[in-house]
Amino acid sequence: MKNAMIGMALALAVTTGLSATHGFAAETGRSQTIVRNGEQASLKGAEAFFTGNVRIDPLYPANNAMRSSGGVVTFEPGARSNWHIHPVGQVLIITSGVVRTQEWGRPVQEVRPGDVVICPVGVKHWHGAAPNCSMSHISICEEQEPGKVVEWMEKVTDEQYNGTGSGSGQSVKE
Repeated sequence: MKNAMIGMALALAVTTGLSATHGFAAETGRSQTIVRNGEQASLKGAEAFFTGNVRIDPLYPANNAMRSSGGVVTFEPGARSNWHIHPVGQVLIITSGVVRTQEWGRPVQEVRPGDVVICPVGVKHWHGAAPNCSMSHISICEEQEPGKVVEWMEKVTDEQYNGTGSGSGQSVKE
């Protein structure tokens, strides 16, 4: 009898939950937004923040209710970001090529398609393409306040990029 009562309570909770959410978008006046491929212009990565050729293809912008934004960033061989931090962190989903990334004081690492890099809040780092291979990743960042997803810092030197300069732990294997 006790199991039957629990089963009925669960069934009621599931049914009530479904009926409460059914039609939710219509009740709130909201609906999905579809951002069509090709509707947003590609941007060239600014020389102030990147070394080499970098293209940014926005996927979706942050809005009032959802503070994350996403984009596909493509680096030509040897191109890289400056050192930077994210006030709310960053996720990189590697989609093609070979990526180099480094946290300050740690060794340069290489990651490949299917790998995910989670950059914690406030950790100084950079990322870019390997010397002989372009790369692309999906970048997801959350705004701490409107428009603030990154704090840019100094350029990554060739020595740092190659794993031999200050901020480096050891060389990468090529």
